[in-house]
Order: sequence, then C-alpha cells, then structure tokens
Amino acid sequence: MIKLPFFNRKRRIELQPSTLNLENIPGHVAIIMDGNGRWAKKRGLPRIAGHKEGMTTVRRIVKAANRIDVKVLTLYAFSKENWKRPQAEVDFLMKLPKEFLTTYLPELIEENVKVQTIGDFEGLPSFTKEAIKEAMEQTKHNDGLILNFALNYGGRYELVHAVQSMMQDISDKKLQMEDIDESCISSYLYTEKLSDPDLIIRTSGEHRLSNFLLWQSAYSELWFTEVLWPDFDELLFEQAVSDFQNRKRRYGGI
Repeated sequence: MIKLPFFNRKRRIELQPSTLNLENIPGHVAIIMDGNGRWAKKRGLPRIAGHKEGMTTVRRIVKAANRIDVKVLTLYAFSKENWKRPQAEVDFLMKLPKEFLTTYLPELIEENVKVQTIGDFEGLPSFTKEAIKEAMEQTKHNDGLILNFALNYGGRYELVHAVQSMMQDISDKKLQMEDIDESCISSYLYTEKLSDPDLIIRTSGEHRLSNFLLWQSAYSELWFTEVLWPDFDELLFEQAVSDFQNRKRRYGGI
C-alpha cells in the first residue's frame, strides 16, 4: 500500500468575520475541482497524492460554504470522460468517496449537511454506491447545506438521458409534445429539485466547463483561478463569492 503525505492535515485558516454581503450569497455554487494531478507532479509525487490532498480541500470548502449560508454546493468529482484515465488512478478515485464520507460523515451530520449525488449512479462500483447511499441515508433529514457530488457525470449524457425519458413518457402518454418547454426539460435533469448554479468556480487555470452542467449554467457567473485545487482555500472561496456580488446579472435585460 502506498502511504501518501497529508500536507494540509493540520492547516487551518482563521477567518475574520465575513465581509460579504450576506443578503447576496449565491444560493448554488458549483466547482470544477481541477489540478490535483499537476499539484502532485510539481512535488514529484504520484497523481493519487494530489487526489488525496484534494479531499482535504473539499472538507475546507464545505465548511466555508456552510459558514456563509450557501444552500447548494455541487462538486464535479468524476466525469464520464474520467474513465479514460489509467486504471490504477480510476480505482483510487472510486475509493475516495468512501474514504471521505467515512472520515467526515459525523462532521457533516453535526453541521446539518445533506449529501446528494447527480450522474449515472448505477455505473459506479458497488462499494462507491454503498458509501454514498449510507451518507445519503444518514443525512436525509438534514436541512442545511446540500453537498451535491457530481459522480460519473456528463452534461451531454444528462441531456441525452433526459430526452430519452421524455420520449418514453410521450410514448406512454404521460407527456404531450405541447407540454415540453424549458421548465419541462429541467424537470427531467438530474438537478430537477435544485436551482441552477449562480456561480461556477474552476481551479487550475483552465477556462472551460468540460461538459459540466451545460443546461443549468446558461446564466451562471463563471469564476476562474490559476490556483490548483489542493491549494484552494477558504479565503479564495470567499473572494470568488465577493466577485460574484460585484457583478450585475441582467439575464438579457438592461
């Protein structure tokens, strides 16, 4: 077994009282957590060391989001395209949800966090599904922050799945063609019970959505940083929210 260093295990940032406008907190923040592999490479470590360290960042950002009363935090944890990676890395990534939830579930429960997931759930390994089901069961009555993991997720796959479901319902006479509008399509997506993301953050310097929440991001504010995910911290998260608060969202109006 490879023992990996936990560089930020004892790291704690003491935040001052937030200077954010608490009347204008994005209700739904989504994050493309990018840069784990590059973080590890810069330190001469295997890629999985970056993924391990990225897990501690998840914990920090969940706490930061909860602190300022974000309602939904969606984390892009594993995409449909990620299956193309080396098998050893994929196997490690599939074990991370269990490790994260086993380690931090008591803390999530204490902080009133509700765990959910979006994506092709049935395509995940059984041990991954079992860990997520257990976390969802243990937190189902929590009514605080929704921690929404996008696992085995792809935006285009989601849209294809939605169209197939609509066509089946039309065939079964549960849906009429004239009923199909934007609201109807949204109801067939994985995020049917969630609001669209107000703010999408991507780390590591890339400036693209990478097949993430394609329908839902139509009017999302995008925020990019060069910082690699394992180095992303609470102060940067609040900076992203602060920048969001200084933008004007016109939705096509004046």
